[in-house]
Amino acid sequence: MNERILHVLEYRKIQELLNQQAASSLGKQKTAALRPSTDIEEINGWHAETDEAASVLRLKGHIPLGGIFDIKPSIKRTVIGGTLNPMECLDIASTIYGGKQLKTFIDDMEEPELPILRELVSQITPLGELERRIKSCIDDHGHVMDGASDKLRTIRSKIRTNESTVRDKLESYTRSKSKMLSDAIVTIRNERYVLPVKQEYRGAIGGIVHDQSASGATLFIEPQAVVELNNQLSEARVQEKTEIDRILKELSEYIAQDQEPLGHNVEVLGKIDFMFARAKLGRSMRAAMPKMNNKGVIKMKQARHPLIEEDEVVANDIEIGEDFTSIVITGPNTGGKTVTLKMVGLCTLMAQSGLQIPALDGCELAVFEKVFADIGDEQSIEQSLSTFSSHMTNIVDILKKVDHQTLVLFDELGAGTDPQEGAALAMSILDEVVQRGARIIATTHYPELKAYGYNREGVINASVEFDVQTLKPTYRLLIGVPGRSNAFEISRRLGLDDDIIKSAQSHIGTDSKSVENMIASLEESRRGAEHDYEQAAKVLEEAEELKQEMEKQWGQLEARREELYKKAEQKAEKAVQKAREEAETIVSELRNMKNNASLKEHEWIEARKMFDEAQPKLSKKEQKQATNNKTKAQNLQAGDEVKLLTLNQNGSIIEKVNENEFMVQVGIMKIKAKKKDLQFVKRDQPLVEKPMATVKGSNYHVKTELDLRGERYEDAVQQVEKYVDDALLAGYPRVSIIHGKGTGALRNAVQEFAKRHPRIKDFRAGGMNEGGSGVTVLEF
Repeated sequence: MNERILHVLEYRKIQELLNQQAASSLGKQKTAALRPSTDIEEINGWHAETDEAASVLRLKGHIPLGGIFDIKPSIKRTVIGGTLNPMECLDIASTIYGGKQLKTFIDDMEEPELPILRELVSQITPLGELERRIKSCIDDHGHVMDGASDKLRTIRSKIRTNESTVRDKLESYTRSKSKMLSDAIVTIRNERYVLPVKQEYRGAIGGIVHDQSASGATLFIEPQAVVELNNQLSEARVQEKTEIDRILKELSEYIAQDQEPLGHNVEVLGKIDFMFARAKLGRSMRAAMPKMNNKGVIKMKQARHPLIEEDEVVANDIEIGEDFTSIVITGPNTGGKTVTLKMVGLCTLMAQSGLQIPALDGCELAVFEKVFADIGDEQSIEQSLSTFSSHMTNIVDILKKVDHQTLVLFDELGAGTDPQEGAALAMSILDEVVQRGARIIATTHYPELKAYGYNREGVINASVEFDVQTLKPTYRLLIGVPGRSNAFEISRRLGLDDDIIKSAQSHIGTDSKSVENMIASLEESRRGAEHDYEQAAKVLEEAEELKQEMEKQWGQLEARREELYKKAEQKAEKAVQKAREEAETIVSELRNMKNNASLKEHEWIEARKMFDEAQPKLSKKEQKQATNNKTKAQNLQAGDEVKLLTLNQNGSIIEKVNENEFMVQVGIMKIKAKKKDLQFVKRDQPLVEKPMATVKGSNYHVKTELDLRGERYEDAVQQVEKYVDDALLAGYPRVSIIHGKGTGALRNAVQEFAKRHPRIKDFRAGGMNEGGSGVTVLEF
């Protein structure tokens, strides 16, 4: 991309916004060097990076990138033998720490998948030993600490002792000779402690004069008594500086030894900062990641100009490259044509730079080898060129370079000259660029170009909407509808006499009237379509709300039903328990009566009546079932499901041992039980030996099992419904639905269906020999 197009489309302003999002100078350097790429693989790689960073910001809200500095110049100086100052050393330690914090932050994230970031942070070398060396010598303010070496600690202790001695000596002067001093204070000149002595008492104090005030009334004198002490103090400070230089030299040598991992850490941290700067910019714009293609296709829903405030900009839909390759936009001045032009161009440059664009999700943009724009007033006084000449010079240059991988943006094509000639020239230029296969968006005032889209294949008209009622543009872009002149309507609204307007209309040719009528018809059709769309959307929304309400009520009904079932079961359980307790009382009394020889017949009858009344009252259906169970219990056989009364557990008879004993399978246990301790539950009906059963009234067969594996959810539910109906017609007592284990979606669907079906008495998971949890057995 040439620099001129970056300037015309204001790409530099996007870079400035991006620069503000960078957390370190490393990231700012990369934002300043950013340029759109023409390699689709590289661009897709950039977008993948930006998307990962956006995912982290969406989940965590931030990224720890503080305390990272561009330490490359410092590293280079240590390599050539230079010595770093304390702050430079501290910046290196801070950068090492920042890298470790970032590495830990990314490594600790469980969701989502972050392959790019995890690969980058895996390249960060902790260098904890170097960080500890620096931090043990230099504090957070860049001051070399006493503990940096034993020698430095000794020297500084000596310095503090000497300073205390000198101050004590001079403060004795401030107390005893305060009248001779301008101020009763101890001060410093030329790094030596002195007293501010009045000029007239110079001889009385004596010593070395180091400075004087601007008026000459005050001399700063170092008394002879402290000269030697000051000399010792100066010597100690020289020793301190020498030791500090030695410590910094040693730290610099350690830094030089780790130059390679340090340099690589800086590169990685700079790249990560740059990734998150792009993601932060996208978040601030409420932008989306575009899908890139090399087919020249642009599709953007509700796209906004990136440099206009969101509460001021009007979002528009843009589509070009499939059904048509050129758009000709007409409409009034200040209607938003140029903004639309710049928005498409700038979003294209942003997308080719790995930046997200301000549009809805699902947007798609093309990778262009070249982007050209002829926008704005290009009049050049220096070159003595008119506006038309300047535009034409630019267009000539564009035509030399345009091809099928080019996006061309023309603003007011052919303007600045005779309207008839300008319109003819504009159509010829458009024909030439269209023929070369470029993607074109052009704006114009010429009415001749309104019909251009109808006479050229691959070209479509568009316009910016104008509200005649308010006499203001709405800035909405209307694809497929050419702009029409609103001069008569505007004039009428402003109060121009109708006779004048009618006279003006009589001067317009028949063709122009036809075009205007056609455009008016298109606008009316568009408004009708928009109204219908809004109505349909409203109905859809109401239907969705109704569906949600019905689902909510159904859920409440199901919950209520379950609650009633639960209460009924609890009530029945209490009744049975009460009956058992009463029966136990009756049995106990009967046992006591057994040995009573004087027991009368009517007493036995009364006891039996009490026992019968203690039994839970069953419905007719339950009484009938109980009677059947008692009858069938007289003739138990292998395969019968029974209840083992001694354990209160259900099981099945494996074999008959003798007339009074049976082997029963209860769970994983095999138990020999007496016939009196067994209660008959049910007996499996013998299945027809043929593998298929013929459904009455049908010419096809029904298996005793249905295999749903591999079926889609909706298809599986339909198949189960039909299969259950057929199985019921066939008279099967039970069937097996094979759904596999998988995610459990099909199993849940089958079991939910079984709960709702009125003819399905029970369902269970398959046994060990029936397919386990991959099969559901339905009982009819």
